[in-house]
Amino acid sequence: MRLPQEGATLTWIGRLHALLLLLLLLTPSASSDDESSVIAPLASQSLILDGTMAGDAIVVVGERGHILKSVDQGRSWQQVIVPTRATLTAVTFIDAKNGFAVGHDALILRSQNGGQSWQRMYYAPEEERPLLDVYMHSQNQITAIGAYGLYLHSKDGGTTWDSRVFQPLDLGGLPLQTENKEVFLGDLHLNHMAVSDTGRLYIAAEAGAIYRSDDQGLQWRQLPSPYEGSFFGTLPVTADEVLAFGLQGRLFYSKDAGETWQRVQTGTQATLTNALRLRQGGIVVSGYSGSLLFAEHGRSEFKLTQLEQRMGISSSIQLKNGDLLLLGAGGMMHLPLTLLTH
Repeated sequence: MRLPQEGATLTWIGRLHALLLLLLLLTPSASSDDESSVIAPLASQSLILDGTMAGDAIVVVGERGHILKSVDQGRSWQQVIVPTRATLTAVTFIDAKNGFAVGHDALILRSQNGGQSWQRMYYAPEEERPLLDVYMHSQNQITAIGAYGLYLHSKDGGTTWDSRVFQPLDLGGLPLQTENKEVFLGDLHLNHMAVSDTGRLYIAAEAGAIYRSDDQGLQWRQLPSPYEGSFFGTLPVTADEVLAFGLQGRLFYSKDAGETWQRVQTGTQATLTNALRLRQGGIVVSGYSGSLLFAEHGRSEFKLTQLEQRMGISSSIQLKNGDLLLLGAGGMMHLPLTLLTH
């Protein structure tokens, strides 16, 4: 399958996570109310879409409701039973115990024991709007975002959820006005949420849309956009510096919190899906076809490394020893950081 050309109308599944999730056309998510995930011997080699640290442990999520946990820095994995077989697209933990995972069927799962067990907190398969990311402001305040402007917020640790109409402000501080407001607000997929060290929130969306909130998500403002294609993520680097990335190797840098942008040359046309700040100060941007971009100090010059395996990378985690754990098509892969830095 090919990615649509930039500016083309994408199918609903294509806009979720571009090429990686197109694989799921062959394995549609189950949406039965009483199904749990199945322990699969090869779960660690299946499509893994996201991962995070839960204290010293690593928790990853992916297709068919797979959630796996590692307590030895990814050398071995334990799959846990989850009350769903729906594809899980994102996971986050605020500490060693408390975390959330989201996915297809507008599904939200909560764990209070470091990912060993999960409880379903929200589920709306009839809406046919998958959730694509989740962010914990605190242990009680959580926001989940997804397809067709789906925006859910909880103030009580996930017990109840408020479904809001995502209505950002324009640059002048007024509600955005369009010829067809319903289409605008209902059509755009909200792909990824990120937070800066100062608490600014960013949402990367399709159709060149980037949003920023300076008040923990109470109000969102649409930022000027450097292009019209889909964004799959942002990476706040400092209080005001931020990267945005998406289709066809597009990477942009802003030094004023998204008010203006400059294009960064990447040397690749592979879709970029994830960016990671390294503990020692560098940045790694990753994507399809095994594409990895590394910047040691500057934000506008990146070195391209292409993995021989051509792994489609959906997310990455830095391990304690400094190396990377890459997640994506075919499961997980350990990568020595020296392969990017030398």
